Amino acid sequence: MQRLITLFFLFALMAGPIFGQQIKFVEYDLPNGLKVILHEDHSTPIVAVSVMYHVGSKNEKPQRSGFAHFFEHLLFEGSANIKRGEFSEYINKAGGTNNANTWYDRTYYYEVLPSNQLALGLWLESERMFQAKVEQIGIETQRQVVKEERRQRIDNQPYGGLLEETMKRVFKVHPYKSSVIGSMEDLDAAQEADYKQFYKDFYRPDNAILSIAGDIDIKQAKELVDVYFKSIPRGTGTIQRTFPQEPPMQGVTRDTVYDNIQLPAVVFGYQFPAQGTKDFYALKMLSTLLSQGQSSRMNKTIVDEQQKAVAAGSFPLQLENTGANLAYAIANMGVNPLELEKAMDAVIEDVQKNLVSEKEFQKLLNQIENDFISKNDNVAGIAESLANYEMYFGDANLINTELDRYRKVTREELRTAANKYLNKDARVVLYWMPKVAP
Repeated sequence: MQRLITLFFLFALMAGPIFGQQIKFVEYDLPNGLKVILHEDHSTPIVAVSVMYHVGSKNEKPQRSGFAHFFEHLLFEGSANIKRGEFSEYINKAGGTNNANTWYDRTYYYEVLPSNQLALGLWLESERMFQAKVEQIGIETQRQVVKEERRQRIDNQPYGGLLEETMKRVFKVHPYKSSVIGSMEDLDAAQEADYKQFYKDFYRPDNAILSIAGDIDIKQAKELVDVYFKSIPRGTGTIQRTFPQEPPMQGVTRDTVYDNIQLPAVVFGYQFPAQGTKDFYALKMLSTLLSQGQSSRMNKTIVDEQQKAVAAGSFPLQLENTGANLAYAIANMGVNPLELEKAMDAVIEDVQKNLVSEKEFQKLLNQIENDFISKNDNVAGIAESLANYEMYFGDANLINTELDRYRKVTREELRTAANKYLNKDARVVLYWMPKVAP
């Protein structure tokens, strides 16, 4: 029976509101600095409760990589009032789901619950914010979990280290050069005191956004937020918000990485502008043009027509400071990496020299709009988008206006951006090669 209830709410989550009208919301600050955003939507009897912390891997100290991601695991261990292992049990028994994720700039936790369980979600997140258990038994348990996750997702996964190896070459100064999941050495070296200090430094109301979306009454939700969060004290000390500026890339950095793979790959790494800048929107559209869908430039040319690759793609990393873009292709059997590199360059050079046709440009805009709508067609997506926009740009209303920024991009600006940022004379080129048997 419990499983059926959970499945019902998962289905309801996917069948969220139709995105076509303005997303209305209320936002305000508590005296302790906590930013609160509330979106009322009665289309389904569910509510998404989320907290986004303005801390990611870029906030970690040297030799302590992976802390932000580690806390994504550690803070399910329990609190002063929640026994170890009980955090998710509360959610499951209420018929809800929960999860978390970490990136270079932020860490995000959320629950999706029946709307009559709003208080439960708020209580759990307030416990996580103020009274989480950061102690040796939980640290050791999650240390092993994270190390195994690294083995499965990166060390023992074909092409698993592609992002990590590219980023540490694209960035030499900015902490974006560090791995989000962290290194084995740093995970082993960290002590309990290090984790306690990280929790004190970053898990505080004045470094967080509480975003709630779904079947709520605004007045009642405000009262419950006060009950669970108003008494949490503001943090002490200043949180670092400025970081060393990454200098423009000079020349080409070429390297070879050997992996347990059968098919070679070629990876390009470029410096991009930060998310939200005018050029970023053109570049995001450009990456969609190059690699999203079977009819995209790279797939159509390199994979289908030339059959030089089994897969190809290009994706920009949406980052708060200097951004990055990765383009890659996995070679077909017998294709030389140099030949593949030339084929990738030819596709990029075409968008640098020639305007995208009106027809293809309209298709591109349709793809961008479809992606945007899909991301915000349920209460969980809306809660996360509101928090993202508020944290990165101080403007949660971008959920209603950001599409206009894409629509203002012209075909000429796409070509200009391609020439400015997809520069073959200022990039990282990695050859991802099979290990040679001893």
